[in-house]
Amino acid sequence: MSKVSSQTSLNDLIIRYLEFCEVEKNLSQNTIKMYHFYLSDFANWSMKFLKIEKVTPDDLDNELVKKYRLDLNRRISFKSNEEFKRSTQKTFLVALRAFIKYLIVEEGLDVMSPEKILLGKVEDRIPKVLDDTQLKKLFEVQDLNKRSGVRDRAILEMLFSTGLRVSELVKLDIGDVNLDSGEFSVLGKGRKVRIVYLSPSAKDWIRRYLSTRHDSFKPLFLRYSGKRMEEQDFDGESLRLTVRSVQRLVKKYVLRAGIAVDATPHTLRHTFATGLLSEGADLDIRTSPLLKFILMSLTNSSKTSIRNSIKTSCRKMRNNCTLDVSLA
Repeated sequence: MSKVSSQTSLNDLIIRYLEFCEVEKNLSQNTIKMYHFYLSDFANWSMKFLKIEKVTPDDLDNELVKKYRLDLNRRISFKSNEEFKRSTQKTFLVALRAFIKYLIVEEGLDVMSPEKILLGKVEDRIPKVLDDTQLKKLFEVQDLNKRSGVRDRAILEMLFSTGLRVSELVKLDIGDVNLDSGEFSVLGKGRKVRIVYLSPSAKDWIRRYLSTRHDSFKPLFLRYSGKRMEEQDFDGESLRLTVRSVQRLVKKYVLRAGIAVDATPHTLRHTFATGLLSEGADLDIRTSPLLKFILMSLTNSSKTSIRNSIKTSCRKMRNNCTLDVSLA
């Protein structure tokens, strides 16, 4: 690989950084894709702001980053037609900090310190969860006369009982899930393996769904509409349900059930974690692998709101539960 200098194009360095993330840090393709988006945004903005055709590490300074932060704060989201949330701005800046740290540590370049990029305070967010009544409604609106309805009930049961991310769920093959023991391993964020557990109800609905299938395809969950199956696809990969499809079906059933909460698949993940706490799970992170998973399940929430969720669960249990949670 060619040697870099302070005059190397920032776009070329971004490519080197993304390759480093993939090979050395073992980050997922989705994470690398988002890093590419955030860093390319900064590089393109810098070229326009500085009115130059090539941005280099020599151009990086506190004043440039301050102007970029100001631009992010004034941007309007195409999706919501509102100003970028503080949390959205932070994701751009976190990627930039990580990139600058890479330039210093791995490439040996003399650039501004990443610590000088202030992230700003992000508003505390309390995770959305469903109560027992809302969950019951959500699980009762599928059309069980259709195999897609049975499939969808199995998906909802599985999301709630395991705390799986949708991206993890759609990657599952039939052979990955042990319906006898009710436990299996998944490859999660950072390509880390963890064990998840199926509830008796989830196991029952997955069995019912599989009984409607008369194929030898590998994916656990198949789509029953959309484009035709690809030729020479003997494993059924082209029929595998997508993340977007699961998001849409959850939204459909939330509306059908008349639930006021703007629930998503991640809401079921939060509900799963909060439910474990309210049932009296061990709340000492030093001794409880379960709590570590609960905290991991609530990564989209601030540390403060996680602590508040745990304290609330303690009060509801009305016992002397141990609350010793370090989130540093």
